[in-house]
Amino acid sequence: MAKFELKLPKMGESVAEATITNWLKEVGETIEEDEAVLEIATDKVDSEVPSEVEGKLVEKLFDVDDVVQVGQTIAIIETDGDAPEASEESSATEESSSENVEAVEKTVTQAKETATSSENFSDASRFYSPLVKSIAAEENIGLDELENVPGTGKEGRVTKNDILSYVEDRKKSPQQSQPKQASSQQPAAAAPKPNPTPVSVNGEDEIIEMSRMGKMISHHMVNSVQTSAHVQSFIEVDVTKIWNWRNKVKNEFQKREGEKLTFTPIFMEAVVKAIKDFPLINISVDGDKIIKRKDINLGMAAALPDGNLIVPVIKKADQLNLIGMAKQVNDLANRARNGKLKPDDTQGGTYTVTNVGTFGSIMGTPIINQPQVGILALGAIRKVPAVIETPEGDFIGIRRKMFLSHSYDHRVVNGALGGQFVQRVAQYLEAFDENQTI
Repeated sequence: MAKFELKLPKMGESVAEATITNWLKEVGETIEEDEAVLEIATDKVDSEVPSEVEGKLVEKLFDVDDVVQVGQTIAIIETDGDAPEASEESSATEESSSENVEAVEKTVTQAKETATSSENFSDASRFYSPLVKSIAAEENIGLDELENVPGTGKEGRVTKNDILSYVEDRKKSPQQSQPKQASSQQPAAAAPKPNPTPVSVNGEDEIIEMSRMGKMISHHMVNSVQTSAHVQSFIEVDVTKIWNWRNKVKNEFQKREGEKLTFTPIFMEAVVKAIKDFPLINISVDGDKIIKRKDINLGMAAALPDGNLIVPVIKKADQLNLIGMAKQVNDLANRARNGKLKPDDTQGGTYTVTNVGTFGSIMGTPIINQPQVGILALGAIRKVPAVIETPEGDFIGIRRKMFLSHSYDHRVVNGALGGQFVQRVAQYLEAFDENQTI
């Protein structure tokens, strides 16, 4: 019998780890080739890890909620038939591989034992991997202290390097490096942690557990509000030309391209043009430094089957024409609705657009998608009476109008830049050429 190591596959350039959410197979069960063995999650996207071989699952090296690095062995599958006689070199490789599996297993077991015997981290305000919690326990770092460790990972997550660096600095500090001992002096009281307002529940109320996605969205939203100083600018824009042009060409476009032409790619094209005019909207903040992004990667909020929203990303949107933009928008929206997005589809966004008008809202104040510094909400297109200026004079007419709502991070985007950017988007939309062909 031969043993095959099932590893966490590479899921995109910017995806380095994933959380195990569910084991679909138990130890002892038979697995077909390409059959899903477990489910994982990276940020907002759920994926399955299939087996590359046919065999029997003999060992699981991680549990549900454990964080696994890309390339790390997560399970051992025993395949039928004897392994071929190995050369001295391959035998050494196999022995080394076996030692690696044992080392991983030992590390995971030690981490779990340490975490179990240490402080309960269930009240933590952010996620900590089992490895980080085990290091904290070994170094007698309590939850209150751990909560103050700066995190450089995604969404401020504390990585292995962060905790090790903190431990090193802690040992260098005379005050912090002194061992805890009995003393007549009372320790300084820690700053009180705000407690949530208690919620009363009566016998007829229904208690619903938040989904994993719901918990992640909740955490991301709170984290964004705590990170960025949110400010909004609003502007009304006349999109009558766009409305009429789309109605004129949409049937021909669908026949020729096999794709629907919605308003979204038209709006995305205007946003890209405005970002080119104001590149300091296409930035991120890293401490006291500003990272100016080379590519324009537009995030577009899309609905999932369970009603939650996800933000797939149109990579290098500045290199797409309107047809290319329409195809990208449709592809990402369809795959989001069908749960077919890949982990890398939601990575690398530099600016986000969300269409609150889909739900009938005329405007909104969206929360910034970290680590970006701006997000644009598209309101519902309405038929309204408006003053129309002509060389012959002003008159009242029926126009198609909508509101654009721009939320931006006031730490780095001042009111002038935030207002000028959304004004430029409006100008591009109102200057739309209704005689153009597609």
